[in-house]
Amino acid sequence: MSTVAPTEPLDAALRETLGRLARVPQLLVAVDYDGTLAPIVGDPAAARPLPEAVTALRALAELPQTKVAVVSGRSLRDLAALSRLPSEIHLVGSHGSEFDVGFVQQLSEEARQLRTTLQQQVQRIAAGAPGVRLEAKPASIAVHTRTASDEVAASVNAAVRSGPATLPGVHVTEGKKVIELSVVHTDKGTALDTLRSRLGASAVLFVGDDVTDENGFARLRGPDVGVKVGFGDTRATHRVADPIEVAKLLALVLDIRRRWLYGERAVPIERHSMLAGGDNLALVTPDARITWLCHPRPDSAAIFADLLGGSPAGYFGVAPQRGGLPLGQKYLGGSMTVQTRWSGLTVTDWLDSTGPANRTTLVRQLTGTVTVRVQFAPRPEFGQVAVRLQPLGDGLVMLGSNEPAVLYSPGVDWDIVQEGEHDTAHALIDLRAAGGSAVLELRCGTDSLDPAPLPVEHRADETATQWRRWLDGLRLPGVSTELVARSALTLRALTYRPTGAILAAGTSSLPEDLGGVRNWDYRYCWLRDAALAARALVDLGSVDEAEGLLAWTAGVIDRTGGHPERLHPLYTVEGQTLGPEAVIDTLPGYAGSRPVRVGNAANKQLQLDVFGPIADLVDAVAQRRGVISDFDREVLSAMVDAVAHRWFEPDHGIWEQRQPPRHHVYSKVMCWQTVDRALNVAARHGLPERPDWVELRAAIAENVLEYGWNEQVGAYTTAYDGIDLDAASLWVGLSGLLADDDPRFLSTVLAIEAELRSGPVVYRYRSDDGMPGTEGGFHVCTAWLIESYLRTGRRADAEELYGQLIACAGPTGLLPEQYDPLAERGLGNHPQAYSHLGLIRCALLLDSRP
Repeated sequence: MSTVAPTEPLDAALRETLGRLARVPQLLVAVDYDGTLAPIVGDPAAARPLPEAVTALRALAELPQTKVAVVSGRSLRDLAALSRLPSEIHLVGSHGSEFDVGFVQQLSEEARQLRTTLQQQVQRIAAGAPGVRLEAKPASIAVHTRTASDEVAASVNAAVRSGPATLPGVHVTEGKKVIELSVVHTDKGTALDTLRSRLGASAVLFVGDDVTDENGFARLRGPDVGVKVGFGDTRATHRVADPIEVAKLLALVLDIRRRWLYGERAVPIERHSMLAGGDNLALVTPDARITWLCHPRPDSAAIFADLLGGSPAGYFGVAPQRGGLPLGQKYLGGSMTVQTRWSGLTVTDWLDSTGPANRTTLVRQLTGTVTVRVQFAPRPEFGQVAVRLQPLGDGLVMLGSNEPAVLYSPGVDWDIVQEGEHDTAHALIDLRAAGGSAVLELRCGTDSLDPAPLPVEHRADETATQWRRWLDGLRLPGVSTELVARSALTLRALTYRPTGAILAAGTSSLPEDLGGVRNWDYRYCWLRDAALAARALVDLGSVDEAEGLLAWTAGVIDRTGGHPERLHPLYTVEGQTLGPEAVIDTLPGYAGSRPVRVGNAANKQLQLDVFGPIADLVDAVAQRRGVISDFDREVLSAMVDAVAHRWFEPDHGIWEQRQPPRHHVYSKVMCWQTVDRALNVAARHGLPERPDWVELRAAIAENVLEYGWNEQVGAYTTAYDGIDLDAASLWVGLSGLLADDDPRFLSTVLAIEAELRSGPVVYRYRSDDGMPGTEGGFHVCTAWLIESYLRTGRRADAEELYGQLIACAGPTGLLPEQYDPLAERGLGNHPQAYSHLGLIRCALLLDSRP
């Protein structure tokens, strides 16, 4: 039991505790009324809550994942009348006996008779006792002696204790100058348990001043926090002085939780730059803060997830001690090395591609003349694993995770600060005193703090040279040469070189709708997306990525046991089936966009379009090499076999809507494209004739051209059964199924332009997809419309829209999945392969077509 006096207003320890508590997934804030929300007054009927406290409670109750309750000894009717709190705030009266106004009707006949007896006996005791007030409640009688003299109070209390309090079935609760006699067994601890269970709270903040509140403090556990108001012994772990400080406490919890839920610093998505080393990637903000890094693979759990959870989710910050915004940020020419500059400080970040396999090495080179502030806060497993940092030799060792990790930082003195279950390391580095430079090297996958075999300058040059050497081998167009080069490097960076898989994007759960639920994990290899990305690189002259992806695809096909028609739409970078989609409820999401998801339920969908881009890729690679290998021929045959087995079935389509399957036009067109490209390869390379393939191609074409066209709309629609439009239906012409001058293709382009284009973007569709909220325009859909303009003779329109597309890129040339033309900011996962392959395709077409 604590007997210390109240501390200074909201001391540092209480602030730190509240900071952790305010970030739990589901929070219950429960407070007493008299002496906590409302100051104690002589007339109980005049007790009014402080306006500041009411304002904070109301605002807390309006937050998502946050519940608020007032638990009082007063009767529920009295509590409701005095507090005048809104219905969003749960009111509990009579020390937990009353959760609703009709509670008295739930009492048994025996209990009601006992209560009547209690009331009669207590009324006789209080008769003629000046200053004694009786409070009748549905299940109890309270005897208040606050306004009575000490002599009268002692006499009345003695009579109550020796009389009605001894009746069988009576439960006694004593508080500050009050004795309550109840016919049911309950207290504020029981009330908190009930609230916790009913509301699904992860943790409870309970604030109270009375002796009766000790029952509540006694039931707190784990991350719960109890705060005692005023003096006296208590089980609570913290203490404040009075209701004024309670109001301040509630305001602090509100501020922390609101910022946590809605994003402490929502750096625009497109302003993040990506680091890459061939087998992993990271994101860095314009002020050189590492906010995203997973290990050991890009689809593994995050070590730094500040991007989705703010500072508590892990980050690695470097900045001048004096503060201030950077002068600028850029990629070093032709590489994935990012340089951020302040006056007197340059930070050069890169992922080392020269080290051993299964190792993630992030190198941060600091050069300049100023003092630098460094903050290192690793949070493995999205912050769900407690870690400690131990200075050792030339750096820090991370303790507590299954994956070893160290921060090599010779000459740096670290100050380790414990923040709940985690440690954060702080340091000040005087670059002038250090000779003008310092190196911070995060090594994941090893516990070695020995110097690297090669100097950091040599490794930096070799890493950058690998990227530049690859880029020099490309045939870049004259249109937007630098942007195309950056897009090509981005697709190369999204390639997981150990297996050949290509990620759809580098991140998870960046929102399609700020504050909404359209947040998906794109850190996997979609057969469709990857094939389109590899095809874009083939068009630029690089076939290595395509060959690696086709080898990866062959392995996935082999694991179907000879049934390529059973291919999933996506797999891990290792080519394995994904586990169930899960939610990390301890992360608030980017700018409050919840839930944060890991895995993707689209893995279980049927998407018949996936075969078309793979067949097209085999065709493109064969054309580039001039021959087709036995390996590629097997992949191509598997794709056609899969189409033959299932092309006539409804599916979930390219956009993976979580609704019943439909006969999607795009999926049918891609099935046609699969067979068409296979026949092209066979004819070009002298393979045996396949009349069955010719017949299959004709059957699919006849089906989609007849049933996909909607005369009422004057266009090919999303699916056979509706009039809604889909930008993917442009592929009826882009695939070559319809000629560029076919009236049906021309009409479809016009319809999609009118319905789905909005300024610089083209939306996927406008129809209801069963998900709440909205989304931005898709950059890849914009690219499809640009190509459609070019195919239909509208070059001026194509050039205008292309100019608007590239204007959406971030300052270092990266594009997320989507763009909001009204808010003028990027949306969705970042960087997105779709967006960059679309930009490459458009630039090549604009460069080659008159």
